[in-house]
Amino acid sequence: MIPTPTAAARFLAQASMGASRAEIARVRSLGYAGWIDAQLAAPRSGTRWDWLMAKGYDDIANRNSENGFDACAWRKLITAPDTLRQRVTLALSEICVVAIDGLVGAGWRAFSAAAYLDLLEDYAFGNYRALLGAISTSPAMGQYLTFRGNTKQNPTTGALPDENYARELMQLFSIGLVQLNADGTPQLSNGVPRETYGLADITGLARVFTGWDFDLAGQTNAVPDFLRRPMTQVAKRHETGASSFLGDTVAAGLSGADALKAALDIIYAQANVAPFISRQLIQKLVTSNPSPAYVARAAAVFDNDDGVKGNLAAVVKALLLDPEARAATDAGPGYGKLREPMLRFIGWARAYNASSASDAWAIGNTSDASSRLGQSPLRSPSVFNFYRPGYVPPNSAVSRAGLVAPEFQLTNETSVVGYVNYMQRAVKGVADVLPDYSTLLPLAANGQQLVDEINLVLAAGQLGSASAGLIRGAIDTMSARTDAALRNRIYAALTLVMAAPEYLVQQ
Repeated sequence: MIPTPTAAARFLAQASMGASRAEIARVRSLGYAGWIDAQLAAPRSGTRWDWLMAKGYDDIANRNSENGFDACAWRKLITAPDTLRQRVTLALSEICVVAIDGLVGAGWRAFSAAAYLDLLEDYAFGNYRALLGAISTSPAMGQYLTFRGNTKQNPTTGALPDENYARELMQLFSIGLVQLNADGTPQLSNGVPRETYGLADITGLARVFTGWDFDLAGQTNAVPDFLRRPMTQVAKRHETGASSFLGDTVAAGLSGADALKAALDIIYAQANVAPFISRQLIQKLVTSNPSPAYVARAAAVFDNDDGVKGNLAAVVKALLLDPEARAATDAGPGYGKLREPMLRFIGWARAYNASSASDAWAIGNTSDASSRLGQSPLRSPSVFNFYRPGYVPPNSAVSRAGLVAPEFQLTNETSVVGYVNYMQRAVKGVADVLPDYSTLLPLAANGQQLVDEINLVLAAGQLGSASAGLIRGAIDTMSARTDAALRNRIYAALTLVMAAPEYLVQQ
């Protein structure tokens, strides 16, 4: 069956960085599975690192700045044709978190952050175990979670290995805090969730992450290539004794690389990995409160895709095609998710083919909640991301219903007003990042046609008749006599649709 335009737009809200008339037509032509297969097979667009180099950001004057990073990040999110890969890369960046402001000790933060996003993109459709190996030797992760330069215990001084990465690897990137059933629900003991690890496990695992440092061999360029090469081992700093955690042991006498492999294999063998990561991917793409059955189906694919564990391409396809993802939008009061501010902005930019004539992409850092989006790529305030997957707004209907609403952790009086004010300006263009409204101008004189078109492409038809009628009524009070007046009607309609609760909550 050919998806309707509304169904195709809704699918793209989950599976892409944003719908457009052209992308809606592709989904209708290929079908959901065919569109996913085409995206999985699509070649990668160029790297952020190479764009920074091509634009001259390797000038020594940029060594101690973040110049260029925001531009290279926004450019790919808005224009890269492999839109599903970009969506999964963004999701992974909010699970395996690195933030540019925390990349200390080497300079060239823009390049280090760009290399980390490029790494996540490398593995977006790859194997999750391979991804864990890559981030565990990533210079950016080594900087951010402070295990780069980590050294073995010193009995004389009493110094112990840094435990930062060992803790977050387990808590955030692999198994979580509590033991899970295959459907993502917590395992209970006397009514209390069972913990996955304790302090002794952190201390034991931290011994593995000693001796890792930048690979400085053959460095010749002003911008250090070691920021995009895996870290290497300094043998004299590595702890060669046995390391015990999670009920298993990494044997004594192994090299640093072999000890790391053994440790990651122990973690990856834990039953928690599949439901813990699968549930978060569902939350990032589809709905904040997936049913246990939905999580179980995705986790089963994660655990075993033709004998392979952790095939992210298969997991993403399964969770997007799952009956719960493709169910009608009235699936229940707990269904859906708040759209992240970044995704709202990118969705607008993609819908109307925003482009930068100078290729400067001078959108900048949009983290300020009072005047911008309150969120910006790779600018999380902590390793816990912009929001927690289990966040519950206090004293709310969400709380009373026993649900979670992760993205609401970004939402307050300041951010709500700041977002609307920013989008009211942004719909006219940001610096030289300008939209193409050629599809809207012929409709602009007719309030109903204009609102209906924006409702379809941006909101997947989610605005009800009452909200659409209110917006249309406001638009119909505006002049339509000149080109400038028609554009003002477009700007107002876009802003009002993107401020509507029925748009903000993705169903």
